[in-house]
Amino acid sequence: MKELVVVSGKGGTGKTSLVACFAALAEKKVMADCDVDAADLHLILNPVIKRKETFSGGFSAVINKDKCIECGKCIELCKFDAVSEDYEIDKISCEGCGVCAYFCPEKAIDMIQNISGEWYISDTRFGKFVHAKLGIAEENSGKLVAIVRRIARIIAKMETLELVVVDGSPGIGCPVISSITGADYVLIVTEPTLSGKHDLDRMAKLTNHFKVRTGVCINKFDLNLNVTEEIEKFCNDNSFDFLGKIPYDDVFIKAMINRKSVVEYSNDKTSEIIQNIWNIIVGQLKKL
Repeated sequence: MKELVVVSGKGGTGKTSLVACFAALAEKKVMADCDVDAADLHLILNPVIKRKETFSGGFSAVINKDKCIECGKCIELCKFDAVSEDYEIDKISCEGCGVCAYFCPEKAIDMIQNISGEWYISDTRFGKFVHAKLGIAEENSGKLVAIVRRIARIIAKMETLELVVVDGSPGIGCPVISSITGADYVLIVTEPTLSGKHDLDRMAKLTNHFKVRTGVCINKFDLNLNVTEEIEKFCNDNSFDFLGKIPYDDVFIKAMINRKSVVEYSNDKTSEIIQNIWNIIVGQLKKL
């Protein structure tokens, strides 16, 4: 079993649209959406949820009014102004640090674990799909990403599937690190802009740090041919697999409106390029 993770330096590069295409093209696979902060792969895959589980993340303080003597110690120590004058905890302001509970002389404050989101196992027209939803302003998304990946791997092993296709988070933060750690191959989707080039450089340093084989493709390459050439040179100079260039094409929008991947919606030149990129990835995975 191999694991392919598709990431990008920022949102909006076309990462999820490519993952949907790979889901359509791949055989014997399970899909996973690890962009739990802003999941949207389900919009194209149209999943039917078969299992739903809650996800517990951080902690929040709760004051037991029967024990509280209103000494004011918690109000004094809270650096987030989460304790009101009538000794109520503002759940939004509370960071779950536990200082108030630790120093409360009457042990009247408990730290209760939050229900931060949900994760799902679903059926789609392409096969099994593991995805999740993080609650508004909730944290520990890296932990939720790890759960999604673990469940996807378990399904792959149980059903003797050969590939896990992961839609990773954008950026280089905790969710991305959780998405690519231990992966077999990472595809970075970038754009031919100065910010895209900068984000690619940051992503490249991250995948190098974790020693993951990395490929790069440029979406909307014809928006700036000079930067496209610079990105190609960057890949060659740093031993990254340069997988291909996708032109700007409104077929992505049309396919998304119809809740289809590009390769399902159209068999035009763009679909052919995506198919070629996928074939190269398959070849690289076989070498690993």
